[in-house]
Amino acid sequence: MPDVITVRSAQPGDGDVLGEIHALSWGVSHGPLCTPKVAAAGVEERRSKWHGILAEDADTILLARLNERPGAFARYGASTSRPGSAEIHTFFAHPDVWGSGIATALLEAVLERVGEAGYADVHLWTLRDSAQARRFYAKNGFAETGRTHDHDFGEGAPLVLVELERAVPGR
Repeated sequence: MPDVITVRSAQPGDGDVLGEIHALSWGVSHGPLCTPKVAAAGVEERRSKWHGILAEDADTILLARLNERPGAFARYGASTSRPGSAEIHTFFAHPDVWGSGIATALLEAVLERVGEAGYADVHLWTLRDSAQARRFYAKNGFAETGRTHDHDFGEGAPLVLVELERAVPGR
């Protein structure tokens, strides 16, 4: 039987699920680039923060499931730095589902939603040193803008983020 991927809006009760996906994925993708203390604190903070975010604004968070098992989520909305554009603020997939197609299905759902909201383009920031993330976004039509900024996760050197953008299909 083929895998079944579904995407739905996150619900207020999904805080633990989002937190676990975020913590595990962040730990694998970002943790090795941070000091052990910062990595451990980052994982723990990501496990607990989503209840509050869902209580405030669950409308712009999508949760993707692979064979009914939660596997990836995205938070999107108006850009914080580019008026008139949409931004993908958070996009993480559990390491167990990497390569399954769930992230592509989730990204397509996000693009559909931002298009329905009237946005013509969308941008995001990702780690410069995350070749896997940059390949994924490039494969899905994103191009680097040349803009970068440093993000300080705590102790240690700040990590460099790169901006990527693309047009929203059908706009």
